[in-house]
Amino acid sequence: MSADTTDEPTPVAELGYEQARDELVEVVRLLELGGLDLDSSLNLWERGEALARRCEEHLEGARARIEATLNADSADGDISDDDIDPDA
Repeated sequence: MSADTTDEPTPVAELGYEQARDELVEVVRLLELGGLDLDSSLNLWERGEALARRCEEHLEGARARIEATLNADSADGDISDDDIDPDA
């Protein structure tokens, strides 16, 4: 879970979106395979929950940046709601 030589996973707060997403995919894969004892499964599940929250934080941040840019452009008269395709 970490590029380090230790077995300690990288703290979730330090992961970028892609790193957190990729690790979350691996956690889900391991849990779906089964065969882990209860403690290991719970530890993986907790890590997965933290990774999912981290991904959501990154996505919320990206959404806020996009909305801020659109609002700034709209205030400058560069873009209007008619210019945005809601189905895109």
